[in-house]
Amino acid sequence: MKKTLISMTAASVLLAAAGSAIAIEQRPFLTLDVAKKMAAACEAKAKQEGWKMNIAIVDNGGSLKYFLRQDDSFLKSIEIAQMKAGTSAGFPFSTKQIGEIATKIPGIAFVPGIATFEGGLPILTADGKHVGAIGVSGASAEQDGVCAQAALDAVKNDLK
Repeated sequence: MKKTLISMTAASVLLAAAGSAIAIEQRPFLTLDVAKKMAAACEAKAKQEGWKMNIAIVDNGGSLKYFLRQDDSFLKSIEIAQMKAGTSAGFPFSTKQIGEIATKIPGIAFVPGIATFEGGLPILTADGKHVGAIGVSGASAEQDGVCAQAALDAVKNDLK
């Protein structure tokens, strides 16, 4: 009887623990394959237009997932691309939008690591979950933005 009671108590504890494990939230994440596909699309657009780009793709925590540097792209643009990606990973906005916000709240432009010009875009799933960001640098800010958008367009179906 005593063994049965102990066994039933142990089983109850295990079931309760298993129930807690099931309660963990399942969230989408940016895969390496999707990041590589984005970089390839951005690189293809850059080659088509004659731009030399640095392409940084980060997860939603701002950690580098994938980086591509085209031949002869500017060395300092490596850092700028990563900054743009980090900015859009930290906020669910494009770096162009952050720049527009900075005109109303000027102090934002002075926060270290915040990019306030075009070329950084958040990566969102179809239902709006923020899974990462892309930052592109090497041409004009507008061209950087066009290249980043080409990357997002290439993986639209992968982010469902």
